[in-house]
Amino acid sequence: MSTQATTAARGSDRRAQLVAAATTLFAERGYESVSVEDVAAAAGVTGPGVYRHFEDKQALLAEVVLAGVGHLEQRSAAALAPTDPDQVAAPAGGEVTALLAELVALAVARPAAAVVWRWTGGHLAPADQREVARRAHALLTTWGDVVRVQRPELSAADAELLCWAVMSVLGSTTVHRTRIGSARARDLLRAAGGRVLGVQPGAAAPTPPLPAPAWTPGSRREQILEASSRLFAERGYHAVGIDDIGAAVGIAGPSVYRHFPSKVSVLVAVCQRAAERLALGVLDALRVGRDAHDVLRRLVGSYVDALLVSPDLRVGMSTDRAAVTGADREGLRRNQRELVAHWVWALREVHPELAAADAAVLVHAGLTVANDLARTRSVAGRPGLRAELVALVLAVLDVPSAQA
Repeated sequence: MSTQATTAARGSDRRAQLVAAATTLFAERGYESVSVEDVAAAAGVTGPGVYRHFEDKQALLAEVVLAGVGHLEQRSAAALAPTDPDQVAAPAGGEVTALLAELVALAVARPAAAVVWRWTGGHLAPADQREVARRAHALLTTWGDVVRVQRPELSAADAELLCWAVMSVLGSTTVHRTRIGSARARDLLRAAGGRVLGVQPGAAAPTPPLPAPAWTPGSRREQILEASSRLFAERGYHAVGIDDIGAAVGIAGPSVYRHFPSKVSVLVAVCQRAAERLALGVLDALRVGRDAHDVLRRLVGSYVDALLVSPDLRVGMSTDRAAVTGADREGLRRNQRELVAHWVWALREVHPELAAADAAVLVHAGLTVANDLARTRSVAGRPGLRAELVALVLAVLDVPSAQA
């Protein structure tokens, strides 16, 4: 190999290392909380070394996102390519099974590929946003068409809902640190994805939207929290300034500091409110649940209600939480661990054959389905969304649906 070719190969390898490092960091922390220096350190290069390959962080993000979409496209094409040139049509369900197996394998091998493109697209340049949206829409359409071959009774919108839910099951591998063997992870996620694809959207009676609080917070502190929660959910924590928060409650921005020492302390308080709401739901489920099945259904129902009635939980489950550090971060993690522990306990009561780690993987997958779909615009307006979210989460957990 010539010196020039060797240099080009090394440059290509370094670029790939940077993309891999950035993919992991963006998925774990969120785009705004990751610096070029963070990516450089993770890839084992200096900060200036990144700029030899990418103009700026946004250009690096574009390659990360498009690479993730590309991996999904490649795996989909591999799954749907006919293996027999004389084959006229795939056996019923065969394409769905093959597609799910390929996507699960990708999720286990490249966890961030299934999520980065969904939650960082707003930071892309407009041309890159359009390209990602075009390719993502084509993927979802292809997957929905495959599902509808097996389930022709589904509408295109219903099939899309199920495909989004499967994507969330796959993307859940990035939101927790539970470690199990790759083969076992593939088995669990493939089975959970299959159950999701068997859900009948709209089977439960549509429930009216949960009402927003009819009261106006009396204290200025609560007014600030209400406004901040809404703004953080709509724009993201980093895009909201103190002046924005102040304007939303009719005060000057610096006046917010009379009630909170910093913007991050406002974020912490929003997350704590969400945790308190969830804790009340857990206590209620444990108090009135008739058995483990009923407790688990109530846990799922109360979680979905918390997601839909207030933006607090959507903020608390987003990557914006990475802005919280030190003891506050540990407190939020402890709240989440306690919530997961209750779900894991109930799930193992229902399925005693599950190891604790296996149950935790399924619980995180179910929570991710609810978290993701509650903020996915293409499905958020469905009239029966509350019942559908409950049914989808219960399907992930392999628990029969009932009124939650």
